[in-house]
Amino acid sequence: MQWLEITIITTEDASDAICEMLAQLGADGISVENPFEIKRIIDDPDSLAYADEGYIDSLGQDVTIKAYFAEFDDGIRLGAKSEEYDNPDGVGMIYSNIRNTTVSKEDALKFLEDRLNDIGEFLPLGQGLVGNKYVKDEDWANNWKVHYHVFDISDRITICPSWLADENTSDKITIYLDPGSAFGSGTHETTSMCAEVLDQVINPDDKILDVGTGSGILAIICSKLGCKNVEAVDIDRMAVDVAIDNCAKNDCTDINCHEGELKDAQGKGYDIIVANIIADVICAIAADVPGALAPGGTFICSGIINTKKERVEKALTDAGFVFEEVREKNDWMLYRCKLQ
Repeated sequence: MQWLEITIITTEDASDAICEMLAQLGADGISVENPFEIKRIIDDPDSLAYADEGYIDSLGQDVTIKAYFAEFDDGIRLGAKSEEYDNPDGVGMIYSNIRNTTVSKEDALKFLEDRLNDIGEFLPLGQGLVGNKYVKDEDWANNWKVHYHVFDISDRITICPSWLADENTSDKITIYLDPGSAFGSGTHETTSMCAEVLDQVINPDDKILDVGTGSGILAIICSKLGCKNVEAVDIDRMAVDVAIDNCAKNDCTDINCHEGELKDAQGKGYDIIVANIIADVICAIAADVPGALAPGGTFICSGIINTKKERVEKALTDAGFVFEEVREKNDWMLYRCKLQ
């Protein structure tokens, strides 16, 4: 067996969608070099990071993603690996996944190109797929991990890659996640804004629903902040499996994590509903959120690129919400709102 390393150069706007697509196609490892994240760390007034003059400009504007796929004697492995799913058309239809299968290198690259073009229909893609090469086991297995580090996602919460657990010296509440396994490792603006707001408004007695949980990170944050009644849903069964695994890694096994949408929530009367998804989905579910909230409940939504904020604001207003807080970070929006 050997490993095919695929290199994609893209924009920050499209990087998370591409990582999610690669994960759903069965990538065995994903690394992301994001110059904007480095810039944000260095520019943070509370950060001790330092850079020589000119270094920031030298980083450029491109996000580089590398994905690693296993190649066996009969071809490149794509799909859900060893998991068995009942969906005859594939797992998690967001990016037209396929069942666990092996294909030729040429077919794998063509399939990947098609999925990138699909993403390019709604997000700026950048250069796209720029190259591929084979690497040795010892090269791919560990080198990609150097791009991830321990970081604070809110005043009380630290995110730590699981392989750095022994090196983590933070005195904050720590959440252990493996980047690349599902959408939401905490580095994206929308996830960090949700985490910051949850850290500020959550109460231990709150009943929480996390819609579109992805990696489970926001549900885990709620649990770590003391909430004992947390439910998390996602339309992608693979994401649910990853979220359940992440909950177990963080000793948050009381989180009710299952497949579904807002309408599939098993509880009612939620004190907080958080939805870090995309603008179009938020617009689609806005009218149904009030029926799931407790009196005086809070709806927190993000994943909204600022070019679509007017549509989201109208949908929320039409649903009877008033805005208690609006945040914007690097072109991404968050809304915290209550019913009138």
